[in-house]
Amino acid sequence: MTKVSMTVNGKSVSGEVEGRTLLVNFLRNDLRLTGTHVGCDTSQCGACVVHVNGEAVKACTMFAAEADGAEVSTIEGAANPDGSLNAIQQAFQDHHGLQCGFCTPGMVMSAAALLKENPKPSEHEIRSYLQGNICRCTGYHNIIKAIMAASGQDVEQIAAE
Repeated sequence: MTKVSMTVNGKSVSGEVEGRTLLVNFLRNDLRLTGTHVGCDTSQCGACVVHVNGEAVKACTMFAAEADGAEVSTIEGAANPDGSLNAIQQAFQDHHGLQCGFCTPGMVMSAAALLKENPKPSEHEIRSYLQGNICRCTGYHNIIKAIMAASGQDVEQIAAE
């Protein structure tokens, strides 16, 4: 067992993990932060995206021990300080960028990373950035609209698929 300590959503946390414990499992099982989803266990779907030291990471591809000392942000920490939805979360709600909701936490975390890098991405840039996130329900159209809306852009320019 290895002791790990990190800051998750602004709070210092620690725990004992086996060397093979994935970050996603530490977050879900040890910290009970179940918003980070396990969809495939193979790094294909993106449901487990979190931010580690400000970078979007698929938590199913990183050992918890690799995050020792890191700043980790999960979907549970994405809301505004008063608990209201942040701009991206609100845009997903307003533009129906979710259906079953399983992929949504990873999509929101990926969208946040994209908008940090590129505050006004084009539709093509959004689609390209989200290639590592799979949605099995919505067909992506409303997800793209939501991200464009969150960036302050006109969503009417997006052509229907």
